Amino acid sequence: MDQTLPGAGQAGHNRPLDAYWMPFTSNRRFKAAPKLLAEAKGMYYRSDDGREVLDGTAGLWCCNAGHGREEIAEAVYRQLQKLDYAPSFQLGHPIAFEFAERLTDLAPEGYNHVFFTGSGSESADTAMKIALAYHRARGEGTRTRFIGRERGYHGVGFGGMSVGGIMGNRRQFGAMLPGVDHMRHTHDLERNAWSVGEPEHGAELADDLERLVGLHGADTIAAVIVEPVAGSTGVLVPPKGYLKRLREICDRHGILMIYDEVITGFGRLGTPFAVDRFGVEPDIFTTAKALTNGVLPMGAVFTKDHVHDALMQGDEAAIELFHGYTYSGHPVACAAGLATLDIYANEGLLTRAAELETLWSDTMHALRGEPHVIDVRTIGLVAGIELAPRAGQVGARGYEVFTRCFEEGVLIRVTGDIIALSPPLIVEPGEVARMAECVRDALKVCE
Repeated sequence: MDQTLPGAGQAGHNRPLDAYWMPFTSNRRFKAAPKLLAEAKGMYYRSDDGREVLDGTAGLWCCNAGHGREEIAEAVYRQLQKLDYAPSFQLGHPIAFEFAERLTDLAPEGYNHVFFTGSGSESADTAMKIALAYHRARGEGTRTRFIGRERGYHGVGFGGMSVGGIMGNRRQFGAMLPGVDHMRHTHDLERNAWSVGEPEHGAELADDLERLVGLHGADTIAAVIVEPVAGSTGVLVPPKGYLKRLREICDRHGILMIYDEVITGFGRLGTPFAVDRFGVEPDIFTTAKALTNGVLPMGAVFTKDHVHDALMQGDEAAIELFHGYTYSGHPVACAAGLATLDIYANEGLLTRAAELETLWSDTMHALRGEPHVIDVRTIGLVAGIELAPRAGQVGARGYEVFTRCFEEGVLIRVTGDIIALSPPLIVEPGEVARMAECVRDALKVCE
């Protein structure tokens, strides 16, 4: 790749790249040695220097049907010609209602209402506001506290960031929202290393919620929010019985339970949603990412009927929830979403991870014994490969493996020293093998 682009080095700037302040990126390191993706089709990206790069991450957990799906592009084009935008405050447009109905048909029974957002971050904040409004509508306005979890990720709005528990996402920004506390995370490397599916140990960690109830009082707590499988922090799978125990504690104290399914939604675990996989139903769950196959930004918050119905009281002319976004239910995003759901249905993608799960886990766990690997954990079509960090250089080894894999034509994701793999659901066995082999080769030459 040509790293001396026109204008590079003038007054410390790499001019073709400098204007874009990149998210969650070491901007100076990147712009000194760019990794640029220029095209995508199926399971592959193409870099700007013409190399094929196998997508081991479904973009950013979002392109579950693979890239360049013509059905989605055509649906978006048709919608742009018909209705490019319409406001959704006190007005509506047909495709938003159609998409909402299709989504509720896909969800487990009892989730008959969705609120559209523009991203996973907006979905998290929306779910939190719905929880507050629910309790106030029921005359329990003292319930204003939220409980998140250490190492949790719920986006980058101040609500989601406050209930999130990844230190790096919080420490630059000072005080978070008041009235937020955190349960312990569930990662237990000593007892649960090399887990396939749900680890055996740790259901009792749900009891940490009881500690916080005792500290703050149940009548102050609005909701608990957790990822069924924590993705961004490095693939932390819930221990057997953990979610059920957490649900029981919430029920005992009148606390709403919120799942963040931005990563797990739409087939990642071999079922449409994690709700289906684990059989434990929250009151609210959030989605985004694969909702439109990553083609256009969009999110959707699903609520149980009792949550929605609690707000549908009083004067029928009143606005029940003073919340929304300019792009809530955007018609073009809805078109992309409907086409995405058609692909998922026609190709059986919402359950394909279940068909591949044994092959996937066997292939990834075969990395046990490779240099620096201290754990491999898998569930559905997700793998977390944890590496021993270099002394005093947390994340350096993971980034080196990431770079070496990219140079060899496989895209992986790293968070610190944990490799996360989550390919599009159209992945074939040979591509699974290639991902693992590329990681293996990178580890063998990594210091």
